[in-house]
Amino acid sequence: MDYKETKVYFDGSHYIGIPHTTQGWKKHKSAKPTETESKVKEMLNECTDETKQEKKERIVNELNEKIKDVEKTKEIVNKVIEKEKRNRIVRLTRLFRKANLQQWNYFCTFTYDSSKLTEEEFRVKFLNCLRHLSTRKGWKYIGVFERSPEQKRLHFHGIFVIAEMVGKLIETKDYSTKTHQMQITHQNIFFLERFGRNDFSKIENDNHTQEAIMYMLKYIRKTGEKVIYSKHLQTFFITDILEDDVVCTIGQEDRKILLFDNFRCLDFSTGEVLGTVSKELIDKLPKGY
Repeated sequence: MDYKETKVYFDGSHYIGIPHTTQGWKKHKSAKPTETESKVKEMLNECTDETKQEKKERIVNELNEKIKDVEKTKEIVNKVIEKEKRNRIVRLTRLFRKANLQQWNYFCTFTYDSSKLTEEEFRVKFLNCLRHLSTRKGWKYIGVFERSPEQKRLHFHGIFVIAEMVGKLIETKDYSTKTHQMQITHQNIFFLERFGRNDFSKIENDNHTQEAIMYMLKYIRKTGEKVIYSKHLQTFFITDILEDDVVCTIGQEDRKILLFDNFRCLDFSTGEVLGTVSKELIDKLPKGY
């Protein structure tokens, strides 16, 4: 049995296929969170030095002053924590799938200069700038905001596909308070003038890409920060799959298929074999988000 119009993603080690099926059920929208649940979520995402358990206990104590029922309060808090945990897993899964289908060429860090703009202005103007670069110059990116451990200054870390560079890269040498030694960075004048210090590090291979992704994941897991994506960043590509190229079925109820590393991609309108999977071939295939 061949697999028609299969959605394929790369998990960092293997290609995984999700065969096309006819959906026989309707997806129900989740109920909107109550005012109390929204408050719990807001408190959970606050940046503090507490452990997870300490934060949970504090939230329960504060909420119970209003609810006056400790068991009910714990139930509400646990419900929100579980939902946030599930949502975080979904976000991380989406990040990996999107990240592993792109040919990234830069890992960049941007820090705002308080003499140029405020923190809120940095968030708004910087993201607006990235959106313009995505639309006009074809930039692709995945990134996350985070705060430095000591000074709590806001940064943006991201991996980029930069087809057309704006500004000029200059080499600068300064002292790193993190490593306690001199370091060489490549700063972009365009961003330096508008926002502040930045660093453009070239991604040379897939190992560098995985290191950059894991670096961002560290902050996402720690702070729950929202992942920032450029538009039209694909999650999977679509192709017909031959049965001979399937290792086995996997996943819940065997709904997915594990593919050989050198599986063939077929045109699902003609059945023509387009070639063995490669990044160049993937670029030509239909995509999904």
